[in-house]
Amino acid sequence: MIELKNIHKTYQMGKVEVKALQEVSLKVAPGEFVAIMGPSGSGKSTLMHIMGLLDRPDKGEYYLGKRNINKLSDEELAVVRNRLAGFVFQQFHLLPRLTALQNAELPLIYAGKHRLKAQAREKIREVGLLDRMNHRPNELSGGQQQRVAIARSLVNDPLIIFADEPTGNLDSKSKEEIVLILKDLNQKGKTIVMVTHEPEMASHAKRVIRMLDGSIVSDEKTGILTKHLGESHADEIIDIVLSKSERMARETKFLDYLRQALVAMISHKMRSFLSILGILIGVAAVIAMLAVGQGAKESIEKQLASLGSNLLVIRPGSARLHGVAMETGTVTRFTFQDITSIAKLKDEVARVSPSVTGRVQLVYGNRNWNTQVEGVDVDYASMRASEPEAGRFFTEEEVKKRERVVIIGTTVVKQLFGDANPLGETVKLNLLNFKVIGVLPSKGASGFRDQDDNVLMPITTAMYRVLGKEYIDSIYVEAKGPDVLDDAQEAVSGVIMKEHRLTQKDAEDSFQIRNMADIKNTLESTTKTMSLLLGSIAAISLLVGGIGIMNIMLVSVTERTREIGLRKAIGATNKDVMIQFLIEAILMSFIGGIAGVSSGSGISTLITLFAGWTVRVSVFSIILATVFSLAVGIIFGLWPAHKASKLDPIEALRYE
Repeated sequence: MIELKNIHKTYQMGKVEVKALQEVSLKVAPGEFVAIMGPSGSGKSTLMHIMGLLDRPDKGEYYLGKRNINKLSDEELAVVRNRLAGFVFQQFHLLPRLTALQNAELPLIYAGKHRLKAQAREKIREVGLLDRMNHRPNELSGGQQQRVAIARSLVNDPLIIFADEPTGNLDSKSKEEIVLILKDLNQKGKTIVMVTHEPEMASHAKRVIRMLDGSIVSDEKTGILTKHLGESHADEIIDIVLSKSERMARETKFLDYLRQALVAMISHKMRSFLSILGILIGVAAVIAMLAVGQGAKESIEKQLASLGSNLLVIRPGSARLHGVAMETGTVTRFTFQDITSIAKLKDEVARVSPSVTGRVQLVYGNRNWNTQVEGVDVDYASMRASEPEAGRFFTEEEVKKRERVVIIGTTVVKQLFGDANPLGETVKLNLLNFKVIGVLPSKGASGFRDQDDNVLMPITTAMYRVLGKEYIDSIYVEAKGPDVLDDAQEAVSGVIMKEHRLTQKDAEDSFQIRNMADIKNTLESTTKTMSLLLGSIAAISLLVGGIGIMNIMLVSVTERTREIGLRKAIGATNKDVMIQFLIEAILMSFIGGIAGVSSGSGISTLITLFAGWTVRVSVFSIILATVFSLAVGIIFGLWPAHKASKLDPIEALRYE
C-alpha cells in the first residue's frame, strides 16, 4: 500500500541543518500493524508525518498504491488525507469548545458529509463513549479524550490509521484500553502505523521498525498479516476522491463554514465583542454624522427656499467722504418710478416688489410685542415663499387704498395670541388699529434673526401711515430663470443708472445688487464641505475599527495555530481555512454594522431631542455604512485569513 524510496528530509534550525531522514526506504502492506521505534530525534515522527501526507520529503519518492504522491498539490494532498488517513495524536488535539460528538464530526465537514452525524455517533459508540458524547474535552479523562480522537480518525472510514505516541500521556489502564482499540481496528482490516518509544506498546504490533539518526536500523515482523483489500484499492480511492465530480460533492458548504465561525466567536466572547465594538462605533459615527450633515443640508435648503429663487435684492448705497462711508441712501433714493421701470424688463424680469422696513410696537389686549414690520407689494408672497399658511395675503386694491391689514409671523402669534386664532382679530400698531388677515409660514431662525418675528403690510400703508417714509428701502426682483439671472442683474443696473443719471463710477457706491444665487451656492458648497468632513471623520473611525478586527484576527490565528494544524491534518484545504477565518471577520463586521446602524439612528434621535438640531437618517447612509462595514471585514480579514491558510500543518501542530 505504502512504498517509500530513498526518502530524505532536512530541517533548518537557525544556521544548523538537521538531517531528520536519510535514505529511508520501506513498504507497508495493507492490513499491517507497524510500530516505529527509536530514541528522541531519531526521525520516527518525521517519517510518520511524511507517510501520513502531512509533510513532504526533500528527496525520494512516495507511492500510495501505484500513485506517486510527490506530484500531488497541497489541495489534492488534503483531499486524499481526509479520505485515506486518520490521525491519533499524543496531545489529543481536541477542540475545547466542541463536545466529544462534535469533535468526532470534524472530518465529515471537510468531506462534505456533515449531514452524516449518525456516522460520528456510531464511532463514538464503538470507542465506548456514547454516554459522554455531549461532554466537552475538559470534562473527560485523558483516556476518554484519546478515544474521542480515535473516533474522529475513524469517522471517514480511512484505510490507514496513523498514531503518534497514542498512549504517551495516559495512565496504565487507559493505555490498555487504547491498545485494545487499535488491535481491534487492525483485526477488522485497518492498516495501523504507530510511533512509540514504549517497548510494551510495540509488542502489540506485528512489525517493529527501529530508527536511529534518521535511518532505519532494523525491521522485524512479529505477527501474521491481517487480510485486507487488494493493493489497487488505494489507487481507486485516490482516483475517485480527486475526480472533479467527487471534489465538487465533498466541498464544504457555506452553512458549515458559518457554523464553525459562530462557534469560534461564541467561544471567545470578549475578543469577539471588542472586534464588534470597533465596527459598531465606526458605523454609528457614520450614520450619526451623515444624519447631522443631511439635516444641516435640509435646514439650509429650507432657509434658501424662504429667500426665494432667482432673486435679486437691490439696496441703495452710500457716498464716501474722505474714505468714510456715509448713511445708506444718501446718494440713491428708490421710488415707485424705479419699480415701474424695472417691471418693464419683460425678457429678464418675472416679478418685482418694493420693500420698506422698521420697528413697531404691537398691542393686543393686555399683551404687547416689539417686532419688525415690512411693507411690500402683492408679488412679495410668491417671490419670497411667504404665502400665508392660514388666512390670505393682501390684494392690489388694498395696496392702492392703503388698507390697515397685516399678515403676522408665527412668533408674533405666539407672543400676542398664544393658542388662540388670530385671524380677524384687531391689533394696535403705533396706536392704529390693524386687522389680522393671515399668518405667515414658519421659516425658523437665520443667524441671530428670527424670521418668524415679523409683520407684513401693504407697502403704501407702511410708508404713509406707519413709518412715514417717502422712499423705498429695497427692491426685490425675480428673474425669469437661473439662466437669465446675470442678464437680469445687468439690465436692472442699467435701468437704475438711467433713472438716476448715474455714471459707471457713481454706480459702485450709489446702489448694491445682491445676487441670492451666489449666497445659495456658497451655502450649498459649505454644506457639502461639512458633510464631506463629517463623513471623512466617520470613515476614519470605521477604518480604526477595521484595523482592530485585523489585529484581533491576527491574535486569533496565533492562538488557534494548533487548531489550524488539526483542521489541515483531518482534511481542511488552504481554501477551507481561509474561508472560515474570512467569514469570522465578515460576520463580526456585519453584526457590528447592524448594531452600529441601530446605535447611529438612536444617537441621531438623541441629538434632535437634546441639542435641537435637525438630523435626517437616510437610507443611503444606512446602506453605505453597512456595505462599508462588510468591506472592512473582507479587506482587514483577508490578511489574517491568508496567513492562517498558509500555515504548515506540522509546524502548526507543534506550536506552543
